[in-house]
Formats: sequence, structure tokens, C-alpha cells
Amino acid sequence: MGMVMKNPEKKPYLYWMLAGFGAISLSVIFFFLLYRLQSVGEVLEKIVDILRPFVYGGVIAYLLRPMCNWYSDGFRQLMKGKHDRLAEALAITCCMVTGLLVVYLLIIMIAPQLYYSAASLWNTIPQKVDQLVAWATETFGENEIVLNYFNASYQAVYSTLDKWAEETLVPQVSNIVSGVGLGVWKVLLFLKDLLIGLIVAVYLLASRKKFSRQGVMVIRSVLKPRWADLVLEEIAYIDKMFGGFIDGKLVDSAIIGVLCYIGCMVFKFPNALLVSAIVGVTNVIPFFGPFIGAIPSILLILIESPIKALWFSLFALALQQLDGNVIGPKILGDHTGVSSFWVLFSILLFGGLWGLVGMIVAVPLFAVIYDIIKRLVHRGLVKNDCVEVLKQYNEDYNGVESEQSSEN
Repeated sequence: MGMVMKNPEKKPYLYWMLAGFGAISLSVIFFFLLYRLQSVGEVLEKIVDILRPFVYGGVIAYLLRPMCNWYSDGFRQLMKGKHDRLAEALAITCCMVTGLLVVYLLIIMIAPQLYYSAASLWNTIPQKVDQLVAWATETFGENEIVLNYFNASYQAVYSTLDKWAEETLVPQVSNIVSGVGLGVWKVLLFLKDLLIGLIVAVYLLASRKKFSRQGVMVIRSVLKPRWADLVLEEIAYIDKMFGGFIDGKLVDSAIIGVLCYIGCMVFKFPNALLVSAIVGVTNVIPFFGPFIGAIPSILLILIESPIKALWFSLFALALQQLDGNVIGPKILGDHTGVSSFWVLFSILLFGGLWGLVGMIVAVPLFAVIYDIIKRLVHRGLVKNDCVEVLKQYNEDYNGVESEQSSEN
């Protein structure tokens, strides 16, 4: 009775064939997804457009949540623990009114002065240019080399501006005028989304504790207790980091705005309130915020006096250095638990990757990544019986890492 013997030498070839087929299949799938990436991006963009009011509402609710909690605690204490629903309703109402009032005050404070300054700048440009030319002629009249260089520079700038106005500004103004209808429609859509976002924010604030409990139940229903505890702990840390960063930037911007106002009053710079508001608001943007705020501020002061504009440029540079090297890193480092070095590193890194949005979220995002890496390093040290290394590090550098012994 004959038996069919399997050839064991064919097994490796079979494995190689299957591996090659799998690699080819994965490559085809990868390039197909890469080819369809644009379509996927369009779909995601469409979904984001549809859900934009909820995004606005979520951001508004997250920003107003600390204030809402503060109001809620105050009303609960006044009512001595009774009428919790009434206290919550009053807290949400006061929170929304306070937020809208702050925005309204900023608008009525900045908009009129901005309009007046822009109109004044437009009307006084020829006069200021003539004054600048007269000042240069009077100052450098005896030095023909400097005067000729100044006149040549003036003519070059004048011809460049004239060419820019004729070839670029006028066509752009025409396009803007022709697209006014579309612009108005976009503004109306934005206001509609913002209004819906405010309503969504009210619902989110009213149900913030309920949604939090539901999220905890979902996480614990799909994960094992140990992993659920780790995930919830990390979520709490993320909330702490982003909340601390927002608080830190608000405090930092308020300090810079006050210092700018004091400096403007001491040195008698014009439009002190408007300039300070612009510098304070744009300072929310890390790293480049002071420069973004300094440019329009210098132009506003240039309307009144070129010399004062020059002095304000030096003052803004000194203020930026003070904020960038002392105030900002100190406050952000304290709020997020990240040292000044890592604050600067994260802003440069994520700003280079994602631009303006990357600079805004750089510090809290890096703090979260830093915490995850720290936990992994700690777990590895415990697993490899190297806890003494961590203890020695904490003793040498006053580390705040908690020694959480976890068994794997």
C-alpha cells in the first residue's frame, strides 16, 4: 500500500509565495488609499463643514467651563446645597453673559479707534511723507551723499508703491467689490454657525457632568479595569495640560497688555489703549504673537509721530524679549509642568510642522507626549529593576515624578 509523502522542501517556497503575495496586496492597498486620499480628505472636509457649529460650541464650552464651575460653586454655596438645578441654570446664564460682555467690550473699545486710526492714516499719508522729506532735507542737507541716497530711496519706494497700487491694489479692490455679495454670504454663514455654536455650548455646559459620566462608562465597558484607569488618568492629565495652557496664556497676555499700556502712558505714545489691546490679544499666539501685534501698533503710532514709532519699536522689542525669556516661559512652565527649554523647543517644532495652529497647541501637546514618555520610561525602569536610577535622578534634580510601582 503506497503512501503519498509530503515534500517538506516545498514548505519554505510556499511561505515565501504567501509572503510575497501579502506584500504585493498591501502595496496595492496602500497605493489605492494614497490615490484616494484626496477624495477621503474632501469627505472629511465636508463632514467638518457640516459639524462646524458643534466645533465652535465645543471650543466655547471648553473655554467657559472653568468660569461656569466657579459660578456654579458660588451659587450652590449661596443656596446652601438646595435648588441645584436653579444654581446650575444661573451659573450657565451668568457664564454666557460674562463671555459675551467681554467680547462686546473688546469690540466697542477697539473697533471705533481702529476705524479712526485707519481713516487718519489714509488721510495723513501724503502730509506725513512730505514732513519726512522736509525733515531729511533739513537734517542731511549738508551731506550730499546721504541726501542723494535718501532721495533715491524715496523715489524708488514711491515708484514701487505707485506700481503696486496700479497693478495689484486696484485689481484686488475690483475683485473685492465684485465679490462683496459672496463675502457677505460667507459672513452670514459664519454668524449662523456661531449662533448655533453658542446654543450648542449652552447644552454642553448644562450636560458637562452627564457627558463626563457617560464617557467614563463607555471606556470602562470596552477596556479592562487596569487599562481603563490608565486611559482615564491620561485624559484627566490632557484636560489639565490644555486647561493650564489656556489659563497661562490668558494670564501672560493680560500681563503683557497691562505692561504695554503702562509703557505707552509713561512714554506718551498715542492710541495707548488700542495699541495695548492689540498687543495683549495677539500675544495669545506663542512666539510670533508679539511681532504680529507690533506691526499694526507701529503703523498706528506712525500716524502721529515717526520718532515715537521708532521708540515704540524699541519698546515692543524689549517687551517681547521680556515676555519670551522671562514672563512667558515662567508662566507656561508653571501651568503645564514643562520647563522653559521644552516650551521653546515645542513651539519651534510644532510651529514648523503645522504653522500657526501648531504653535498654539505646541506646549500642551508636548506636555502630554512628555508625560506618556515619562510613564513608559518609569515602567521600563521598574520592569528592569532599575528603580534606584529613578530615585537618584529625583534626588539630584528635584524631580517630581511620582514613583508609581506597577507590576506587569
